[in-house]
Amino acid sequence: MINFEELIKSLILPLVSYPEDVEIEKIADEPIMEYKVKVNAKDFGRVIGKGGHIAQAIRTILFAGASKEGKKIHLDIESKSL
Repeated sequence: MINFEELIKSLILPLVSYPEDVEIEKIADEPIMEYKVKVNAKDFGRVIGKGGHIAQAIRTILFAGASKEGKKIHLDIESKSL
């Protein structure tokens, strides 16, 4: 079984300059696993990427892992106020 919180952490922490500000919260488990990630406002652009490409790549990896387990997943990425 995949630990999605650890997977999200392993994908996001290398991208940020302020790893201590990263918060990952599980919102729901059924019927769709839902996670909310908060990052420092200065790191938000790094995590989203130009045109949202990095965020979409992260979601694609999570979707593939969830599909393998017969589940669905949703990820929200937000910035923390300074």
